[in-house]
Amino acid sequence: MPPAAFTAIALGLGLLPLPYQLSLVLDRLPVAFPMHMIASGLALILIPIAAVLRQRRVLHRVAGRIAAVCIAIGGTTALMVAVASEATLAARAGLFAQGLVWLALLFAAVVAIRRGAVARHACLMIAMAAVASGAIWLRLVLYAAVAAGLPFDPVYAAACWACWIVPLALAGMVSPVVIPGRKAE
Repeated sequence: MPPAAFTAIALGLGLLPLPYQLSLVLDRLPVAFPMHMIASGLALILIPIAAVLRQRRVLHRVAGRIAAVCIAIGGTTALMVAVASEATLAARAGLFAQGLVWLALLFAAVVAIRRGAVARHACLMIAMAAVASGAIWLRLVLYAAVAAGLPFDPVYAAACWACWIVPLALAGMVSPVVIPGRKAE
């Protein structure tokens, strides 16, 4: 399970100090920001657990439903956090778009499974997990950029988009979303 998830939860619970820019967001959103960190961190832990449990239907449903609640909370609060952020407009737009796409994929996956479209549900959940992985990729890119001495703002803005679009594109190549009306291959 990704250390980024545990770090996010610890930050949300106040167990670790926030970097200055994030403390400004906490000042603006004293409830929503910790909720975002905790729920999104839990989602990063629960998504792979639900995937591993897919052959054990009851456990998969329980883990999936808890993950879905965490994603709904994490994604909704991500929209508020993106708007309240101190980042550049391009970076905030990337984070906002990521939150919207995360929520849209979750909604589409829930609709698919309720309609009995198991293959479509699985593809959408893979896409949703890819978007969620953006939280991990963003941190890796930032660590590398800082270590390389690259300018923070332009790297951060580009990374806020690429961190979720690239994994989503790769997931789409590996597991194309089933188009309604077409049979899954």
